[in-house]
Amino acid sequence: MESLVKFVENEFVQRKEFPNFSSGDTITVYYEIKEGEKTRTQFFKGVVIQRRGSGATETFTIRKMSGTVGVERIFPINMPALQKIEINKKGKVRRARIFYFRGLTGKKARIKEIRS
Repeated sequence: MESLVKFVENEFVQRKEFPNFSSGDTITVYYEIKEGEKTRTQFFKGVVIQRRGSGATETFTIRKMSGTVGVERIFPINMPALQKIEINKKGKVRRARIFYFRGLTGKKARIKEIRS
């Protein structure tokens, strides 16, 4: 049964090519929103907190500060509305899931940048 699910994922789910990013990176995600018959492109810029799953079920979580309120959004990597992903900064973190980042404010909430 598991191999059948893998076969369907590989054959019928279309994969888009996105740049390689990991937790700690600051990225901008452009996605399409439908409002009635109109569609528009909106972007969400923030720090990647985690990537989880694999294959067709892979998701990533982005966190940004909107004023003093933290906003997190989970994006499936195979979401049809996803248009493109831009990497703004590569961050140096020591964990794959940086949930401790939620509790940090001010200068402590900065992530060291990897210069390439």
